[in-house]
Amino acid sequence: MSKVEPRTLPGFMELLPNDQIKFNSLVDKIRKSYEKFGFLPLDTPIIEMADVLLAKAGGETEKQIYRFNKGETDLALRFDLTVPLAKYVCEYNNDISFPFKRYQIGKVYRGERPQKGRYREFYQCDIDIIGDGELSIVNDAEMPSVIYTTIKEFGFDNFTIRINNRKLLNGLFAELSLEEQSVEIMRIIDKLEKIGKDNVVKCLQDLNVANEKIEKILNFIEIDGETDEKLQKLENLNFTNELFLQGLSELKEVVKYVRLFGVPDTNFKVDLTIARGLDYYTGTVYETFLNDYRELGSVCSGGRYDNLAEFYTDKKMPGVGVSIGLTRLFSKLSELNILKEKDESISKVLVVSMTDDISRALEVATKIREEEINTDVYLENKKIKAKFKYADKLKIPYVAVIGEEEEKNGTVSLKNMETGEQEEMSIEKMIEVLKNI
Repeated sequence: MSKVEPRTLPGFMELLPNDQIKFNSLVDKIRKSYEKFGFLPLDTPIIEMADVLLAKAGGETEKQIYRFNKGETDLALRFDLTVPLAKYVCEYNNDISFPFKRYQIGKVYRGERPQKGRYREFYQCDIDIIGDGELSIVNDAEMPSVIYTTIKEFGFDNFTIRINNRKLLNGLFAELSLEEQSVEIMRIIDKLEKIGKDNVVKCLQDLNVANEKIEKILNFIEIDGETDEKLQKLENLNFTNELFLQGLSELKEVVKYVRLFGVPDTNFKVDLTIARGLDYYTGTVYETFLNDYRELGSVCSGGRYDNLAEFYTDKKMPGVGVSIGLTRLFSKLSELNILKEKDESISKVLVVSMTDDISRALEVATKIREEEINTDVYLENKKIKAKFKYADKLKIPYVAVIGEEEEKNGTVSLKNMETGEQEEMSIEKMIEVLKNI
């Protein structure tokens, strides 16, 4: 019988167990951080009715969606976690409490061309706060606090959460009579760091934006100084556009409350180049960068949107949210060898028997597990070298050896796999050692 070559589709990440442990540790830290702020867990289906999922889709997004039929039912795989959230809040509108604070960590699917750092299946870790009719601007300030706590949990200190408000940019475009081209201009501005100033100018010229207007746009987004200086310079522009003034007022409020939420000024700044290319953002926008690893790009981004569920209901549901693309982030952190995760093993100890009778080894393992310590037992009848090799390959830090002498004394010989030191001790002492690692 001919064999099928085992292979994984391009654009799908599979990890060896040691790396999967590190990945899961990051997921746990994100979950812990989100729940610390009172966000509730949510898990929506990966497969949705195509007409529900595609209500908002169009252009490139629709081309990338995995769509198929099962019988006569038209189905699709979710391409983000925001559209399923919109469906969810409409479907369960009468059963959930508003403001609705939810987090979701799950896989999404996009059939784009796979390349380094881009995947067809990947984890997103989202938080959103959804209002019923209205949502206080203070919620926009809570998001940087959650981001700050999460990135600190990852073990990084030198990072910056960059904050802007799209109403400032839209107000500027109104002052320059460029409202109709605002979405395209924002997408170009959002690429400033990636493509450089000269290419931004060229792209704006390609949109037939006059050179004097391009100069005003660049002068605006290049306003420099510390956070309060930038806010003062924005005020000194003396723009009369109502949308601009509203954006400036909101940005001031967000900065005020971000500080009250405990985020240090060293970890956030006003950045007028942050536009977020997606057109559904209507107010505050965020992007977060690890300052020592700018090649990673933004590791957490998001913003405020006026009407989450406009394709499903006439009710106004404003919201604000951020997302971490964890698969890409993990891939990049691993590639740069800057993962801060230390644990590469689930088990703290491997219990092995030197005799054919493993009864005592099983008893000892049970006692250790009763102390909430993850414990593996080697059950195969192999030489001790093979047993130590097993522990070493799985990065298990300790091996508890039970031979005839240990069985007779009611002890174990505990070997530290990193130092090679081995000491005979009581079960109680071993448990104390394991609890302290």
